[in-house]
Amino acid sequence: MLELISPTIRLRRSWLAAREEWGRGVHQAGAGLHSGDDVDSPAGFSSWVERLLQEADTSIPAGEGRVHANYWWVAESGGTYLGAISLRHELNEFLLRAGGHIGYGIRPSARGRGVATWALRSVLPRASALGLEKVLVTCDDANLASAQVIMKAGGVLEDLRPTKLGLTRRYWITL
Repeated sequence: MLELISPTIRLRRSWLAAREEWGRGVHQAGAGLHSGDDVDSPAGFSSWVERLLQEADTSIPAGEGRVHANYWWVAESGGTYLGAISLRHELNEFLLRAGGHIGYGIRPSARGRGVATWALRSVLPRASALGLEKVLVTCDDANLASAQVIMKAGGVLEDLRPTKLGLTRRYWITL
């Protein structure tokens, strides 16, 4: 059974195994992982998890160029990390152009099982609870699997545009 859980140090080993599937240094959409994050040491992993949890706290200013966001990990019952999904509370200029409200990434061994579709559909009511009436979800033009996930969740293609992330498909989902 799938569940969305808050990031936790409890899943460190499973998260590290997933990272090895992705490859070190590979961008994991929705994970909130920055290039300077030390996830290899237990202390560094704990600090990263704490930062993810704090990014949702609107009483703490979001850093320059950043917005508040919630992060969830997609896990199977029993504690296997399958991926991550994030919900940004608002859009700045970059997110409106390229990044969107929601980002997600599923570890390679869990793809093709409907995990991303389940996760995206599960986050939409949470976006509505934040007061959002519609959300922007984007993907790389070549990522047809992600485009299918977004459309299954009600995404309507607005356009395809060049961005800092490459050629990007932009979909809106009305909540």
